[in-house]
Amino acid sequence: MATVSTSVRRTPLIAGNWKMNLDHLQAIAFVQKLAWSLADAKHDEASVEVAVFPPFTDLRSVQTLVAADKLPIAFGAQDLSEHDSGAYTGEISGAFLSALDCGYVLIGHSERRTMHAESDEQVAGKVRAALKHNLVPIICVGETAEDLEKHGPSAVPVGQLKAALAGISSTVDIVVAYEPVWAIGSGQAATPEQAEQVAAALRAVLVDALGEDVAQKTRILYGGSVKAANIAGFMREPNVDGALVGGASLDLNEFSSIVRYQKHVGL
Repeated sequence: MATVSTSVRRTPLIAGNWKMNLDHLQAIAFVQKLAWSLADAKHDEASVEVAVFPPFTDLRSVQTLVAADKLPIAFGAQDLSEHDSGAYTGEISGAFLSALDCGYVLIGHSERRTMHAESDEQVAGKVRAALKHNLVPIICVGETAEDLEKHGPSAVPVGQLKAALAGISSTVDIVVAYEPVWAIGSGQAATPEQAEQVAAALRAVLVDALGEDVAQKTRILYGGSVKAANIAGFMREPNVDGALVGGASLDLNEFSSIVRYQKHVGL
């Protein structure tokens, strides 16, 4: 496995996955209040990027608000189809998301893999679809408690990432999110050391698949019971470049505090 240096400066990304919460009116109110909260706290948008991932029905409202008020908040979708168009009832094309100015899209989230039986091959197809339409895929990988016990740390996430990158060019812009399934929604996050161990292994996969330059530019996020109280520990690790936040992203004060981790922990 390749050795990886960590000298490159990567802008941290704090991403809020709303899952199936907040309608379009609630989304408008939340994004407005988030922007005001960060502005009041004099958050430096260049130091930490913030992104939200609303339900599909909210995206047009969020896009309109962000564009009209020039808010320094990125947004993306929670999923997309492998297909561009056709008889795929209920699916959303990457072309549609691109037309809505989405910057990002989540792919392979553990809930999609488990509840919708998404395979590694489907995830890889969705990654290619995202890149085709100039969307930055946030490729989610992670293991269950059973996987961890059976295969040990990093084995399953590493395999998932290798599969997701199959056939991808070495010039791509992607993000990787490590989500230990056993930590999501449990209130019990992985330790920073556990997150770093897996993140380092994932970066080594990126080196092998895409080359050193792309690997060093690619951000790796941790996701799984992230809170304002524990974000600092993760962000001190050299290969952890941000967080994919679930439940806490629906709490305005909590999420704003996570985004502003640099100020309140002295990083």
